[in-house]
Amino acid sequence: MMPLMNRPLVWLLSLWFAACSPTGEQVRERSSWNDDWKFALSDSVPDYSSPDSDDSAWRVLSLPHDWSIEADFSLDNPATPGGGALPGGIGWYRKTFTLPETDRGKVVYVDFDGIYRNSEVWINGHSLGFRPNGYASFRYDLTPYLRYGNQPNVIAVRADNSEQPNSRWYSGSGIYRNVWLVKVNPVHVDHWGTFAHDMRISPEEATFALEVRVRNNGTEDREAEVSTSIYDSDNRPVTPPVTARLRIPYASGSDGPTQAYADTAYRGASVDHRFSIPDPKLWSPDSPSLYTAVTEVKVAGRVVDRYETVFGLRTFRWDSATGFYLNDKPLKIKGVCLHHDLGCLGTAVNTRAIERQLRILKEMGVNAIRTSHNAPAPELLDLCDRMGFLVQDESFDMWERRKSPYDYARYFAEWHVRDLTDQILRDRNHASVFMWSIGNEVLEQWNHADATELDLQAVNLVLNAGHAIDSALLKDTTLSRQSLITRHLAAVVKQLDTSRVVTAGCNEVNPANHLFRSEALDVLGFNYHERYLEPFPRNFPGKRLIVSESTSALMTRGYYEMPSDQIYIRPGSWDKSFEAPEHVCSSYDNCHVPWGSTHERAWHLVKTLPHVSGLFVWTGFDYLGEPTPYWWPSRSSFFGIVDLAGFPKDVYYMYKSEWTNEPVLHIFPHWNWKDGEPVDVWAYYNQADEVELFLNGKSLGVRQKTDSTYHVSWRVPFTPGTLRAVSRSEGKEVLVKEIHTAGEPARLVLTPDRSVIQADGSDLSFVTVDVCDIDGNRVPDATSLIRFSVEGPGEIAGTDNGDPNDPNSLRKPERRAYYGKALAVIRNKGGQGDILLKAVAEGLPEAMVTIQAR
Repeated sequence: MMPLMNRPLVWLLSLWFAACSPTGEQVRERSSWNDDWKFALSDSVPDYSSPDSDDSAWRVLSLPHDWSIEADFSLDNPATPGGGALPGGIGWYRKTFTLPETDRGKVVYVDFDGIYRNSEVWINGHSLGFRPNGYASFRYDLTPYLRYGNQPNVIAVRADNSEQPNSRWYSGSGIYRNVWLVKVNPVHVDHWGTFAHDMRISPEEATFALEVRVRNNGTEDREAEVSTSIYDSDNRPVTPPVTARLRIPYASGSDGPTQAYADTAYRGASVDHRFSIPDPKLWSPDSPSLYTAVTEVKVAGRVVDRYETVFGLRTFRWDSATGFYLNDKPLKIKGVCLHHDLGCLGTAVNTRAIERQLRILKEMGVNAIRTSHNAPAPELLDLCDRMGFLVQDESFDMWERRKSPYDYARYFAEWHVRDLTDQILRDRNHASVFMWSIGNEVLEQWNHADATELDLQAVNLVLNAGHAIDSALLKDTTLSRQSLITRHLAAVVKQLDTSRVVTAGCNEVNPANHLFRSEALDVLGFNYHERYLEPFPRNFPGKRLIVSESTSALMTRGYYEMPSDQIYIRPGSWDKSFEAPEHVCSSYDNCHVPWGSTHERAWHLVKTLPHVSGLFVWTGFDYLGEPTPYWWPSRSSFFGIVDLAGFPKDVYYMYKSEWTNEPVLHIFPHWNWKDGEPVDVWAYYNQADEVELFLNGKSLGVRQKTDSTYHVSWRVPFTPGTLRAVSRSEGKEVLVKEIHTAGEPARLVLTPDRSVIQADGSDLSFVTVDVCDIDGNRVPDATSLIRFSVEGPGEIAGTDNGDPNDPNSLRKPERRAYYGKALAVIRNKGGQGDILLKAVAEGLPEAMVTIQAR
């Protein structure tokens, strides 16, 4: 089987060659446009849009790029800790390039996957347009303004993230997603111009249609022949070609030098090709089978375009009593919410970094991702398609009513249709996307809810508290403005895709919620309020339910607060702040916010209530910003099942024991305490009916889980030595795990997640650093300052340790160990050879590891 990380390169190469006509002529060229940009960060007024602007002293870099992550964290940054405590500002990007004369007569587009935010783009001094949404993907037509041959072209991009705060989490800044240059003939398949739909599937046969929209940027109407064939994942044809003839109109005057904004209105013609595939391979999280539709467009017998559409065959069904069905089989949604940052890499998209996150979650048993709370990077959806994750694709965190002073609410009225439309068009062929979310905890749920006078910290608390709703609303049969907006947004989605349900994440679970009253939501999304899950069928007869956001338990990897059977709610109530000498939260699953619950409690309810289709835990990974329950010096969250560095917290193994068929036995905490101190020892396990714990060979007793508890525990007076746990099934040993008391730090142990990476200039190896004693036991309280250096064709892309309170830039090549662990991320710089990573810490011998780039 082809390694997953090699597939994007192979796919791109196959797309490159497949886009050639039978004569070898290039008919569609889509190439990465990430290299050789110049960048300057300036809060001043100068306009660098002119091609004559002097950028000779600017920094040269490759995209994607997030300038904010390069700085130290500070309370002085106006984003506040809620926005990650990192700076914003105004960034300029410029790229000088030439095009061969052979490109004259082609249509040349630039595709931006995302710029945060308020971006404006110029080509050779001509403004192409403005896009305020920092998560939107968009295209501009460069053709009217291009020069060819030896004449240089200059594209300039201004990203304005200076008005802060504008986000309730860390957003990043700049051209943080990929950029593509696309060259096509005047008659070509339109941008996001295909749609696999109308799927009717049985074990014997799958029938479906592929809508193809063909665009004509020429100077006259043209006749075209449009033909599509379907291929399986082994590149074998599974259908004969389906062909149709179209007349593609040209709309005179709709393009041209006088039009500053890119022409995105559809002009052309479309056709539905219908197909039948016998014995179809259906897509599912356990078997993510994909098909590819290859569409050719011919004009006057000549191939002028070739376009590929990757899709999956699967069916979705929702039942108010029994939940969600995939391919007519019941499936409990075991999901997590994810923000878009990649830890120490910031928000700069890297396919390998996203894949690492998803692999960690897949091994835990996760089968679904909620993109919180915005349009995701295309690479995330591509990976979810191939790796087998369902995706709730979310659009907005606010509508007309703002949550922070400078957020998207100020642009919602003008831009929401365009942004939502583009998101649906871009994402609707992804097999992984199984529902659309049009909003998260929008203030339109209530009559009187406005964050105008609140700061960001207060808004986050208010959002999770709910608001009083006048019971008279339930007697009022008229629809409010809020309900009409909900209907409007759902209608935008349904106009483009009727195959998936529409939902919204709501933290007001009263039937008087304006979003619910609209009757526009196919599935009601509950954020928290677990006590209302059981009575849902009585409160909402005939409605369908998903827990769109749950739990919000608080944990610091490596820290344990006892007694473990006491629940710590922080803050004590939603309207109060919370402070403690150390900004840490217990990893025993005994600490959560007042609107949330423990992991075990939330999962038990979802597991045992058949009408609850599943849940999305807040969150899969810690993320930058929103450091609940604390504020500065905290600058990242405590919610994750996995910490910011990618190190699993203990509760990860509770989910793994429940959500996978892989044998699990995990005991914690560490075994370095004060003599005689009572220590609570927990164990998560599965595929066994009991666990016995031994301390230095002496049995401390056998424990068994109950129906509603997903761990076993012992209270043990600390004695140095070895804890040994044995799980058994019907008396037979299943697994054995040991924890040893660690001595003084003696060495650093470097463990790369991959020892061989691609020499492509972007591939990564994540190197875990453990501070160990002479016997190789990790020292749980080690805080050694570790300094990193690299030799060979690599660089240190970032360092981390999972500490939500570390104020130092995550780009620095040094990091203190946090509870005995740290991380260094190594990136290839484009050349082949051995990359030697060295790590040094005072009093410890130098440690080294070699990573091959090839």
